[in-house]
Amino acid sequence: MLSTQQPNKLRNYLKLLALALGASQAFGCASVIKSTTAQTPTTPVPQEIVQATEVRALPGKLDSTPVFNSNSPEWIKNEGILLSTFPANGKKTPAAHLNFPFQGSFDLFAHHYTHTPKDLQTLYIGVMLNNPGNKPVTVDVLQAASYVMTEAPFVTLPPYVENNEGKTFSGPGARAVADVLRGVRQKDFPAKLVIPAKQSRMLLNHPIQVRGLEKPVNGRSSFIRLRSSGKVYAASLAMFAKKNIDNSDRTPSLKEWQDLLNTGNFAGPRDKTPTPENATGGKLIYGRVAGVSQGSRWQATLTDNPKNKILTIPKSGQGISYALATLRGGRLGTEQNQTAKLLVRYPDTAYEAHGNYTVEYNLNFPLSNNTKEAKTVTVTLETPIKEDKLSQKGLRFRKPSLDFPYFRGTVRLRYIDEQGKRVSRYVHLWHRTGQILEPIAQFVIPGNTQRQVQVDLIYPPDSTPPHVVTLKTR
Repeated sequence: MLSTQQPNKLRNYLKLLALALGASQAFGCASVIKSTTAQTPTTPVPQEIVQATEVRALPGKLDSTPVFNSNSPEWIKNEGILLSTFPANGKKTPAAHLNFPFQGSFDLFAHHYTHTPKDLQTLYIGVMLNNPGNKPVTVDVLQAASYVMTEAPFVTLPPYVENNEGKTFSGPGARAVADVLRGVRQKDFPAKLVIPAKQSRMLLNHPIQVRGLEKPVNGRSSFIRLRSSGKVYAASLAMFAKKNIDNSDRTPSLKEWQDLLNTGNFAGPRDKTPTPENATGGKLIYGRVAGVSQGSRWQATLTDNPKNKILTIPKSGQGISYALATLRGGRLGTEQNQTAKLLVRYPDTAYEAHGNYTVEYNLNFPLSNNTKEAKTVTVTLETPIKEDKLSQKGLRFRKPSLDFPYFRGTVRLRYIDEQGKRVSRYVHLWHRTGQILEPIAQFVIPGNTQRQVQVDLIYPPDSTPPHVVTLKTR
């Protein structure tokens, strides 16, 4: 967090860089962000607000779908291998290949940036799929989206924007996962990719251009859901554009990608090495993810208890908060770590998929008003100040909130309104940690009546957990 006494020029630059990195940069550094104590005469003194609410662990669990998770190194200067699940045999750098085949349903996530490359070269991100078998394999591309920062810039937005048309976004990762939430497959991705026996095909071969930009910083975030009829290996790779005879840039060929896979080394520079899982002190460095994580969806029905089929709304003036995307060092007193485990990983990368980037949460609230009077109930997704064990009897917020955006992405709400009409809304959220927020939905539930409310989101890259979904009765 910047001090308000720093020179404006430096302050503005670091704010811009923080937006480009996303507040999620905390995954590469200390896990605790402390508020600034230095104040100028015009800066209001922060006021801590404790929201007295019952904080519950989230029912359900992650499914077992594997996710190809390529996010390290996040900032690329040197071309090379980002993540390979190919076998190591015949490769110049055996340690770069994790020997993990995919079959059936799996997801693929690749999220990388380039900054002031030499001669402002265009960096390409390539994703290659290989069929090791003796028969052709068909890979269905179910949903797919890929954006660069110039298509989805990091911008400051209001806390809530109705987003039914999908035109509101802040950052390429948030835009990509919002498309997939809507069931989109972009035009430049085929519906099917047929891979002949013993051959490879490119699923992604997309540029990250910086030439001509006011600031030579750009990044690409890609999220793809796939289903394979047979075993396939996958690799994400980074390569600078090749040159035509006239010195213009061209897209790397399949052979050039294969050569990089077979003879190349790790892309660099490497990110910070994470804190070992058994460490008990010092700074908690999460690291960036490069591996195969286990879990693509978390489906939960939130009820009074596992044997019950309803969730009784809180008493008037009270609330219930369900923890979302909890992680080591940020469990909000629930003792629940929702983070996806890694089935395979590189030794210098994250031990878990901290933040659960691209994990879809499907939360069903079977609300029940068992009183005789109509009650107004609200639903809010919010980001309290991060804690592992709660230091107060409730969640901590503050005014003014901390300056970094900790959640920026689209949430889908589905429910029956007071007129009996089925409603489906998409709402883009942009909020800071500790920010006091208005609800994203409000309902009047008549006495002795039940109402179903569904909250769905794909956790957006460049956000920083943990969060809560809070249910309150006014």
